[in-house]
Amino acid sequence: MRALLAVLAIVAPMAPAQAQDADAPESFQIGLSTNRVAISSDFSGADLTIFGALDNADQMLARQGRYDIVVVLEGPARPIVVRKKTRVLGVWINTESQSFTSVPVSYSVATTRPLQDVTQPQVYRQLALGSENIFLRAVEEEGQRDPAKVAEFTAALREQKRAAGLYNERVGGVQFLSPSLFRATVALAPNVPVGTHRARAFLFRNGTFVKETSAQLTIVKAGLEQRIYRTAQENGLLFGIFAVFLAVVTGWLGRMIFKRD
Repeated sequence: MRALLAVLAIVAPMAPAQAQDADAPESFQIGLSTNRVAISSDFSGADLTIFGALDNADQMLARQGRYDIVVVLEGPARPIVVRKKTRVLGVWINTESQSFTSVPVSYSVATTRPLQDVTQPQVYRQLALGSENIFLRAVEEEGQRDPAKVAEFTAALREQKRAAGLYNERVGGVQFLSPSLFRATVALAPNVPVGTHRARAFLFRNGTFVKETSAQLTIVKAGLEQRIYRTAQENGLLFGIFAVFLAVVTGWLGRMIFKRD
């Protein structure tokens, strides 16, 4: 059963003396009730709920549903190597590879409507919004530049992320609870990476981009997994020596227990 993690908006109440300025641009904000989520070895995925509010929204446009919200939960960026397997003499082996730098390990999107109904494709490209528009920088080998090869490996990288559930999109995942209050639900995959994730929300009015706001969320391992992970990160050499020692002892014990006379 998928867990539900609530992320509450922090909205400062407007003082009575502060009247809404009809000429002021719209703004909005999201806030987190917790900036830390702990996952254990039996974590099977979760739905992360984000609440937010519009400030100085045009009430008529709001009632007509002319505002759209796109929410992204973007995981930490890490280098990734994509390898291509080719069948040689009946055996599948790695024959080509392409390295990428600063690739978001996870990327979950929630929208009020299908992305093609919110704004134009060139706007998404300018904002680098959506899994198809994430800028993936390929590491070029010395003296070599093959755009066709880079495009092939880039498409394969995106497809691998989608197949693993790390890049996903939930149409209708953002819902307006009132003309100014909204709720977004994004998916955390079972293999969601630990680290600092950034929740980004984009506001559109009649297809025009208005503003972006963001908040941070930290995902960590819990219990024994967290202690092992922290030890490996902080004392890599000692952890490696201990792992080798444990493997040797385990192998020796297995040999003693199961050896035949």
